[in-house]
Amino acid sequence: MAWTDERVEELKKLWAEGLSASQIAKKIGGVTRNAVIGKVHRLGLSGRAAPSRPSSRPARTPKPRVAAAAPVKAKAPAPRKSVEPAIQAPDPEPLPNGEFATVLTLKDSMCKWPLGDPASGDFRFCGHRTKAGDAYCEAHSQIAYQPQQKRKRKTSDATAALDALQATRRVNF
Repeated sequence: MAWTDERVEELKKLWAEGLSASQIAKKIGGVTRNAVIGKVHRLGLSGRAAPSRPSSRPARTPKPRVAAAAPVKAKAPAPRKSVEPAIQAPDPEPLPNGEFATVLTLKDSMCKWPLGDPASGDFRFCGHRTKAGDAYCEAHSQIAYQPQQKRKRKTSDATAALDALQATRRVNF
């Protein structure tokens, strides 16, 4: 089906009357709802003169807010116990010219640990010597590559109840 001038005028008239795309497709015939929507979009037809269906619901009025009760204080998480002492990172090492390592001066054998805010002018890298193939010096490698911590399973009351039930069902011979 091609959009003739008569069909386009009919579409514009029905759209202005507030009919939905589905209703317009049925009245014009031979087009789908999506074809009507596409043509409306291509023609640049704006909002409607009237809604396609008058709202049967009354307009919502905002409910007054009730003052919130005092917040419930949550338990403070227990501090994590550190097994190893904190690793002290070395101070950045200046280059032979007295400046510090930047993106432009980094080499493969230099530590690429970022120091400071990248948006600031004094952003730099550690610059210490690294082992072949490593991105960071030994101190920064210890910070970056930490072994995975074992996860502690939380036992719930339901798990404890199931364990107790299984224990009573065991038969000792």
